Amino acid sequence: MKTYAPSLQQWLVRNAALVNGAAAPLLVVAILAMMVLPMPTWLLDTFFTVNIAIALMVMMVAAYMIKPLDFAAFPSVLLLSTLMRLSLNVASTRIVLLEGHGGPGAAGAVIEAFGHFLIGGNFAVGLIVFAILVVINFIVVTKGSERIAEVSARFTLDAMPGKQMAVDADLNAGLIDEKEAKRRRAEVAEEADFFGSMDGASKFVRGDAVAGILILVINIVGGFAVGMFQHDLSAGKAADTYILLAVGDALVAQIPGLLISVAAAMVVSRVGKDRDIGGQIVSQMFASPRVLGVTASILALLGIIPGMPHIVFLLMAAVLAWGSWAIAHRPPPPEPAVEPPKAVHDGEASWDDLQPVDLLGLELGYRLIALVDKTRQGDLLARIKGVRKKFAQEVGFLPPAVHVRDNLELKPSSYRITLRGVVAGNGEAYPGMFLAINPGGISTPLIGTATTDPAFGLPAHWIDEPQREAAQMAGFTVVDSETVMATHLSHLMQVQAAKLLSRTETQQLVDHVARLAPKLIEEVVPKMVSIGSFQKVLQLLLEEGVHIRDIRTIVESLAEHAGTVSDPVELARRIRIALSPAIVQQIYGPVRELNVIAIEPNFERLLVQALGNAGGSALDPSMADMLSRSAATIAQQQEEQGVPACLLVPDAIRNAIAKLVRRLAPRLQVLGHSEIPETHTIRIGPILRGALA
Repeated sequence: MKTYAPSLQQWLVRNAALVNGAAAPLLVVAILAMMVLPMPTWLLDTFFTVNIAIALMVMMVAAYMIKPLDFAAFPSVLLLSTLMRLSLNVASTRIVLLEGHGGPGAAGAVIEAFGHFLIGGNFAVGLIVFAILVVINFIVVTKGSERIAEVSARFTLDAMPGKQMAVDADLNAGLIDEKEAKRRRAEVAEEADFFGSMDGASKFVRGDAVAGILILVINIVGGFAVGMFQHDLSAGKAADTYILLAVGDALVAQIPGLLISVAAAMVVSRVGKDRDIGGQIVSQMFASPRVLGVTASILALLGIIPGMPHIVFLLMAAVLAWGSWAIAHRPPPPEPAVEPPKAVHDGEASWDDLQPVDLLGLELGYRLIALVDKTRQGDLLARIKGVRKKFAQEVGFLPPAVHVRDNLELKPSSYRITLRGVVAGNGEAYPGMFLAINPGGISTPLIGTATTDPAFGLPAHWIDEPQREAAQMAGFTVVDSETVMATHLSHLMQVQAAKLLSRTETQQLVDHVARLAPKLIEEVVPKMVSIGSFQKVLQLLLEEGVHIRDIRTIVESLAEHAGTVSDPVELARRIRIALSPAIVQQIYGPVRELNVIAIEPNFERLLVQALGNAGGSALDPSMADMLSRSAATIAQQQEEQGVPACLLVPDAIRNAIAKLVRRLAPRLQVLGHSEIPETHTIRIGPILRGALA
């Protein structure tokens, strides 16, 4: 009977989480052990080699990463690698001072190799080389990366609010779902944390360079004293032995430190998130044949000057000239195949020539056609799909498909949204540019074209890509042209939801409910309420911004009242009472105390007398206009204070008041007394007063 012991590889696979979690603590323990415990030379050589390998790996990861967060562990790696180099310096110092009198190989093969092969056994040359490396590392690389990290951390923190608002704008426009919004918000927070950590971690690199200088000086002085006073070596012999070992030890630590410093500089100096740094350099420096051609010409002129190294200059000029020619004659990428236009037949007119009016359409100027062309990375169609999906999830029915087509009669960068063939909204968008929207209170000037946000009428500027970060840091909400159009479409669909609910969508909604609750819908539609009446009731709710997502409650309320009430307006009023918790939550959110606008009592009695009759048309036109303007003013004041604008009126006049104020204050919600749930309390805020008050 055989038993099979699991292999090491299988054990590592099964216990990967345990191994990964223990890696960092074990490394810290090993670092502390190297500082305290004596080590044999072979183990010291092993750790020196590991240190160099880690520095090379960090350098390669920094070179091939696409965005800074791909190497989010870099600040921790920087700390641990710095501690490892310092612990190796302590361990090597111990061996150099204890065993240095035994010869150049007493401190290990790695230090001996750096002391003899790299600097030729001349400690003076070694000191000069070490000083140059320290100058490069400390003054050039470390100082520059430290400044970049500091500025990046400050700019990233300043840009956080703008980036978060851009995520919220995409979420509200239906371009992303809640899961993607959470991921993007977490990425923004992680990016800020990363650059903040890099700002502090850059001090490790700077401190490492200073420590390298001090350790070298201490090793030289200490080794010179130990050699002369403990081992009776002459001054020349002690200097030749111990200084050479100290310089070799310093170079062994300084070269990996320089690699780590360069890696840190590459991480914090990255711009762009589309490719690695090598791809960026090649694509941006060697993409223009003109640049290579001019450079080749200058080198050729230098090469023919008497006294210059002709061969080297002319050879390099020839290489660059060949590169310029090769790039200039590179074949263009193949264009997508275009279908030939269909032949037009001259014939009699037919019913096929009559095109139905689009229920919902989007017409584009010719410069915006690229936004719907997938071969040009246009994603407007995908965003429109997201808008329709979000609308269905929030409002409660699937809107009609958006028919997108070009219109050469429009300006090149213009678009317009049509509803049943009538223009419902229009605007302009500029592909490749960004719209910086001022949410209010920002006075920072921007270089761009002043305009207004087409969806909400906020002041905005069209800006170029280089100004995007600065605008976000100033607090502007920055979105691209596709988001501008998608947000405008989403806003119009919300406002015109009642007109989007045609008989076709109503029947589809009934069929959908029939699959979920067949018995419920069979008893009500069409037995008690016809499809037409059902559509009218739903449209009355949508006209006042009431979502019909809770279709079960709507159908149950119809089943309760349709037997005695046939007027769609009265049915809609009773359904609003049944939906009151959802309506209040839609306006106020989860709060329990509702801040409402009230009407002055005398003015309210006058309105009840004038509008409480069946016709509801006895109100004087001037008073109706005054009521609408006063309501619009108070609603605007409430919105500026960040408080929902909601007017509380008696039930008898709620419908009439809602119709009166809808023209000038479309975002003002009007609630009746019976529409306040018993679980909520009200707090009277502004008072709407009449001329007689």
